[in-house]
Amino acid sequence: MAPSTHTVTNQPPPLVGYDVFAADQALAEAVGRHVEAGLLDEVRAELTTLGRAAGSAQVQEWGAQANENPPRLRTHDRYGHRVDEVEFHPAWHRLLGKGVSAGLTAAWDRPAGHVRRAAAFLVWTQVEAGTCCPLSMTHAAVPALRTDPELSAEWEPRLTSVVYERELRPARLKAGALFGMGMTEKQGGSDVRAGTTAARPLAEDGAYELTGHKWFCSAPMSDGFLVLAQAPGGLTCFLVPRVLADGTRNVFLIQRLKDKLGNRSNASAEVEFDGTWARRVGEEGRGVRTIIEMVAATRLDCVLGSAGLMRQAVAQAVHHCGHREAFGGKLVDKPLMRNVLADLALESEAATTLALRLAAAYDDGGEQERALLRIAVPAAKYWVTKRCAPLAVEASECLGGNGYVEESGMPRLVRESPLNSIWEGAGNVQALEVLRALTREPQALDAYLREVGLARGADHRLDTAIKQLLTELADLEGAEARARRLTERLALVLQGALLVRYAPPDVADAFCASRLGGEWGAAFGALPHTLNLAAVVERARPAH
Repeated sequence: MAPSTHTVTNQPPPLVGYDVFAADQALAEAVGRHVEAGLLDEVRAELTTLGRAAGSAQVQEWGAQANENPPRLRTHDRYGHRVDEVEFHPAWHRLLGKGVSAGLTAAWDRPAGHVRRAAAFLVWTQVEAGTCCPLSMTHAAVPALRTDPELSAEWEPRLTSVVYERELRPARLKAGALFGMGMTEKQGGSDVRAGTTAARPLAEDGAYELTGHKWFCSAPMSDGFLVLAQAPGGLTCFLVPRVLADGTRNVFLIQRLKDKLGNRSNASAEVEFDGTWARRVGEEGRGVRTIIEMVAATRLDCVLGSAGLMRQAVAQAVHHCGHREAFGGKLVDKPLMRNVLADLALESEAATTLALRLAAAYDDGGEQERALLRIAVPAAKYWVTKRCAPLAVEASECLGGNGYVEESGMPRLVRESPLNSIWEGAGNVQALEVLRALTREPQALDAYLREVGLARGADHRLDTAIKQLLTELADLEGAEARARRLTERLALVLQGALLVRYAPPDVADAFCASRLGGEWGAAFGALPHTLNLAAVVERARPAH
């Protein structure tokens, strides 16, 4: 009998059937660090349940199905009535429902709510990032609504609910609700003050009629939306319910869904308001100030989302190289591949450690922690999200040609990887936000320097980087032109300080040598060969 030509050898097993949370040592340690002892067992059990679900073959298949079957817009029903509904694959609803039930919209009033949610968000992103958009928007709407106690009392219990109800009904008839957001217009982009959507006051106190177009509206299938429009008193924040109290549909005309590079399972839309009923949130003319807390929360989710994508890319690369043999041994044991994997692992751990530290600052809520967030959130949003795309591409290359094939899952990570850098304010917006905090809020810089100062004396490269940063900060003349470099340095020094304090010595040493000490190249895989790279890679290996 002729030998078979289709015997499969030297291929890694699928990375399934594992706990995505527990297998991530950096994440698990961060949760242990930022959650008080009396609550830790409960939080770990909660995250382990979610982590096992995320690592299961069934849930991973749902992620693939949701990505392969993007949403469809249905503007009219069979009789010609305008309905403006977005239809999703059943897998999308299963994933979104699990995200809601896992508390991904329920952070604001739970003990250690932001840390436990941040860890869960990072885990759930690794299944299918598209479902995290409505979870993020719903979570982030809460602080904006709290500027109006009446609106908050009506909506917050539903937004923070662990019940997912997909049907569009009046809010009073729903146990759980989702929110979206619409700020961007064609002519303005990030310059939301250039918006032309008009808000005309109605006889009812606080009620308005909106007319205009939103170029980007997130999660258009949601129950309500926070939008910006020009009222008589200036740019103002409004709540647009999808269904009015009497059960009739509000005027919410979905013109089209965006055809995006990645994030395929999630719907992003262009919408028209034409006599649309809305309720004012906050005072007229203070729309940006009202909605800014929502924006800040979604920016942290961009950091978390990128950290999750990076972790999944690294886990897949290390897993593959741990099983694949070439040139007489395992790829993971080859010095050059080990260098690449270690470099990727450093980037991932630094992102995770920083993201969880920021979530802990939200939980603390103290004046100094709030001041730290004013600089650290835009700096992290700028740097972590920008590192995601090159990391995802390099991780895909670790799988060779297989990493370029859709079945590997890596192309989905690559397509998703630029998203968080662009959404919620692209790179220049974040750099300018950092510069604004530096020049207008001295308490923010003071809080930042206190934070990094906790690690001074532990690593000479970190100490040198702090001194160099202080020199740059001493002269902000012409700072706008160098705002990106300054923001990058702020993020790297903060990451280095956190890793020196919390990570194993081998990880902190490698990070400080490369990112702060200058012993690094322009591409991943150029770490000093004298470092203990095997330990760094082993720490990143998903337990499987």
